Amino acid sequence: MTSEALWQPSADTIANARMTDFLQQVNTEKGLALANYHDLYQWSVDNDESFWSMIWDYFDVIGKKGSTVVADKEKMPGAKWFPEAKLNFAENLLRHKDNKIALIFRGENGARQQLTYAELYKRVAGLAAGLRKQGVTAGDRVAAMMPNCIETIIGMLATTSIGAIWSSCSPDFGVQGVLDRFGQIEPKVLITVDGYFYNGKNLNIKDKTADIVKKIPSIERTVIVNFSDQQETFTGDNVVSWDDFSDSSATQIEFVERDFNDPLYIMFSSGTTGVPKCIVHGTGGTLLQHLKEHGLHTDLDTEDNLFYFTTCGWMMWNWLVSGLAVGATLTLFDGSPFAPEPEFLWDVADEEGITVFGTSAKYLAALEKAGVKPRESHQLEKLRSILTTGSVLPPESFDYVYRDIKKDLCLSSISGGTDIISCFALGCPILPVYRGELQCRGLGLAVNIYDDSGKPIRGEKGELVCEKSFPCMPVGFWGDDNGERYFNAYFARFDNTWAHGDFAELTDHNGVVIHGRSDAVLNPGGVRIGTAEIYRQVEKVDQVLESIAIGQQYDGDERVVLFVKLREGIELTDELKQTIAKTIRANATPRHVPAVILQVDDIPRTISGKIVELAVRNVVHGEPVKNTDALANPEALEYFRDREELR
Repeated sequence: MTSEALWQPSADTIANARMTDFLQQVNTEKGLALANYHDLYQWSVDNDESFWSMIWDYFDVIGKKGSTVVADKEKMPGAKWFPEAKLNFAENLLRHKDNKIALIFRGENGARQQLTYAELYKRVAGLAAGLRKQGVTAGDRVAAMMPNCIETIIGMLATTSIGAIWSSCSPDFGVQGVLDRFGQIEPKVLITVDGYFYNGKNLNIKDKTADIVKKIPSIERTVIVNFSDQQETFTGDNVVSWDDFSDSSATQIEFVERDFNDPLYIMFSSGTTGVPKCIVHGTGGTLLQHLKEHGLHTDLDTEDNLFYFTTCGWMMWNWLVSGLAVGATLTLFDGSPFAPEPEFLWDVADEEGITVFGTSAKYLAALEKAGVKPRESHQLEKLRSILTTGSVLPPESFDYVYRDIKKDLCLSSISGGTDIISCFALGCPILPVYRGELQCRGLGLAVNIYDDSGKPIRGEKGELVCEKSFPCMPVGFWGDDNGERYFNAYFARFDNTWAHGDFAELTDHNGVVIHGRSDAVLNPGGVRIGTAEIYRQVEKVDQVLESIAIGQQYDGDERVVLFVKLREGIELTDELKQTIAKTIRANATPRHVPAVILQVDDIPRTISGKIVELAVRNVVHGEPVKNTDALANPEALEYFRDREELR
């Protein structure tokens, strides 16, 4: 990693940042002289009870905090944050009731809608009244198979306003994928659409919805949003339109107080190694963590327009929606980011005045491969930050952003996951950006890197861990009554320590580099290699669109096998293989060079867009892939099966 920063915040940016204001408040209240972010971070970890109590107060959380910040603090799992607190999540997101625009929706088909905060409150009141009439009460589940549209946010806010639990996925999930998720949590109400748009197509989901409702007997009512004007829609005795279900006469919301650790959301692991884990997130922990990340780490306030390219099946949707709590405008998009043209989301950024643009590393790589240079074609006057997650953002994509999108902005690669509904490492408006690095560890999170023996290391690759409990740890897994699955998922490896499953390192700048998932780490000759280290080199080769690497058991050892998806019309010749191998060897090490390089027509991904090394590894070794319904393109696995070159 280079020691030269790609971007430095200006003196004005630092002076006006909420992070700086919070630091100064800590100094004033605690009689300290913290000088910079790194001082503040260390204080927040060493004094985590004071820190999280200050976050509650700084953001003026609506609710009763109580006198105890954490009980059984040393237990992981087992610590209970703010055990006396009472609050309602939706009430904190709906605290603004003015005529400022809260939500803007943009569809790939050209649709545009907007809603003010006052209108949003009224619409939530109507749906909450409808849910109450249906008999939905605190603790019941409401599930949604929805696009990223305004009604989905109204549905979540109405559900959580009455103390019920929200869970969502996108309408492109297959029937079995939905059943594997919602079937486990037994929702009382299902909210969905007549159809949705993707890549120029208007897709009807009538039959899918009928199949799902038939196979989940807990669903008492199905609410249909008219989203794509389908001629044929799902009907039945217990099916009702969104407009008929909502009570338009309702004007006030009776918010139901919940305990800090009462369930708010049920989210799901990718499910590529079996039935998805149902991860339950608590009311207060989610709110405090998101307030911290939005208000301090992203510097969001009421003047900002926050956009994140996401579906409702990815945790970034839940993260995006919490931007309402700081009074920002949220811009929603549903559809293909390349329809009708690759520049479309940048058109939206200009037209809506987006200040914080969130997306995936894959999207930026695809833009660069497509030759898109927004800096030359768009104004992007208000854009001040780009956030990326979903997979590792390679150093070359940092170069692309500053060269071809905008020179003066904070590029924040962020990393955490569904497991914590937030980030362990992320951005900071008062820190510089270094090529290939996540700027910092998140305030209040005792993040470290361990070697295999559990010893902390720096400047070396190891396991990303969190050494202390924190408020947004999951409440548990749904249906895991004795907590065994939850314990085994995060706490079995290191005593009283959260092991996250990322292969990472801490840098001299106190930044973080993610090298891939630990369970996908390659181990040729006993040397551990993160897959991201290979991908960043391979995808420098112009002919390569994307790649996936696995370790294959071979001749008593493990060899690295690389599969590449090439540009249309290009074949993998011996010459191209040599180019790929030379690029990897020159920029990494000889150990990183694959023993075998093969061409495939497609690479399997989860519905949220993550490549699935473990599923490919299973196919190559002749082992079953337990849950192909978790994949957006399960047919792609056939390109890896029974390859003659791997025998």
